[in-house]
Amino acid sequence: MRKIILDLCGGSGAWSKPYKDANYDVRNITLPDYDVNIYEPPKGVYGILAAPPCQMFSFARMKAKKPRDLKNGMKTVISCLKIIWECQYQIERKYTKKTSLKFWALENPNGFLKYFLGKPAFIFDPWNFEDMYKKKTYLWGYFNNPKKIWFIKPDCPKFRDLKSIYYDTKIWNRKEARSMTPQGFAKAFFEANR
Repeated sequence: MRKIILDLCGGSGAWSKPYKDANYDVRNITLPDYDVNIYEPPKGVYGILAAPPCQMFSFARMKAKKPRDLKNGMKTVISCLKIIWECQYQIERKYTKKTSLKFWALENPNGFLKYFLGKPAFIFDPWNFEDMYKKKTYLWGYFNNPKKIWFIKPDCPKFRDLKSIYYDTKIWNRKEARSMTPQGFAKAFFEANR
């Protein structure tokens, strides 16, 4: 039986792609096909990746002077956490020794979400995994830390700006390009959490 990975608010599926490539049963729970607010998880989930939208938590929103609706932003975060809790609880309530849920991680860029979820378990920039751009990102959850490759920001001409991400991914929407999980990080996370 293939191991089930739920990719909550997975968008393009970039974070779960290494699992899909390794023949895991990856289920991308994202709009418009699936809504995490009403999704009922299956039994026997092996791992959960959650990347709720960051727009309401972004510090950039203050610079743009756009109104912030934290209550609405937290609605999706809470829905992701409820799915995680349900997957953990499915086995635990039967008093078995092991749960099928081996890991879970919730990702969001540095922003206001840390004031609701507390100190993250792991912090990285894409350049830590040889994706040559910066975007400080936080992970909360229960998982093995992926192994960073770079610990000091490389000083090299290949350090990319956001425009190069558009060209590499063929995604021209800034919001969509910024929300994609860096390939190097996705691979390292998979290697640490198989």
